[in-house]
Amino acid sequence: MNEMIILQHGSGGEATDKLINNIIFKHLRNDILAEKHDGAFLDISGKLAFSTDSYVVSPIFFAGGNIGELAVYGTVNDLAMCGAEARYLSLSFIIEEGLPIADFEKILVSIGAAAERAGVQVVTGDTKVVERGKGDKIYINTSGIGTINPRSDIGIRNIKNGDVILINAPIASHGMAIMSQREGLRFESDIVSDTQNLNFTVQEIIEKFGDKIHFLRDATRGGLASILLEIVSSSRFGIQVSEEKIPVDNPVRNACEMLGLDPLYVANEGVFACIADKEIADGVLSILKAKNKSASPIGTVTTEHAGKVIAVNPFGGRHAVHPFIGEQLPRIC
Repeated sequence: MNEMIILQHGSGGEATDKLINNIIFKHLRNDILAEKHDGAFLDISGKLAFSTDSYVVSPIFFAGGNIGELAVYGTVNDLAMCGAEARYLSLSFIIEEGLPIADFEKILVSIGAAAERAGVQVVTGDTKVVERGKGDKIYINTSGIGTINPRSDIGIRNIKNGDVILINAPIASHGMAIMSQREGLRFESDIVSDTQNLNFTVQEIIEKFGDKIHFLRDATRGGLASILLEIVSSSRFGIQVSEEKIPVDNPVRNACEMLGLDPLYVANEGVFACIADKEIADGVLSILKAKNKSASPIGTVTTEHAGKVIAVNPFGGRHAVHPFIGEQLPRIC
């Protein structure tokens, strides 16, 4: 096997066969994938959720993760936000000629480990190779199918006045980890991506509280601010958040200040917002804090200032959170 990906690896011939059988299947084998069919034969019952996403992060290896586990967790988490338990993933690679085989194997190892941690199987996929200069090392697409928990009823339509907004972890770590590595920045403390699967945490709160969990959304591109703005733009309510209750790790906060970035708009890969009935907010918080002590209730849904997100600072000052214009941090997922 060559040490680099070459165009013949995408030709469908002998080199492709060796790449699939000797490299990909070595790390991702399971009974369904071993059928080597163009599709997968699945045994699924119940109401389903389906999601797809593509990953073009640069750099492909970063503090706390790499593009491989990001591709698994991103789609698993999107299904979790639907109240679904991820079951199966498809996995497609677009690889630039010249990618070291060793790097490709590192990515495959991470994909296999992430899939195992998330309790999901990769059951079908595709590999294409493009000429040098026509890609950026590797792009990955994953699509996922999951079974919706029968106790869940997730949707903006369910949000009501007085609901509590909680988040499970500190924000902005992923975006700043990518930015600091991409730009060669050094800080007093290392900033590590928060890339992780959220599905088991979500299933736990749904199993316990059912349809009193009104809405879930992971705060990826555009950060926490973007999902809050999306909620108010699609409902008849407003949102009020307390700035001091939004957790941000100190190294991340310092890095954002140095670069002139607002943590509210910085991407995450392990943070989600849960909008829950106020009667169960303490119970949800208890489960979230067992996973991460920084989990926090950050605000409430209100009939005041409908269509707006209002942030309150520690001194009582209030200001509207506005949509971010342009792309604050490109290529972060």
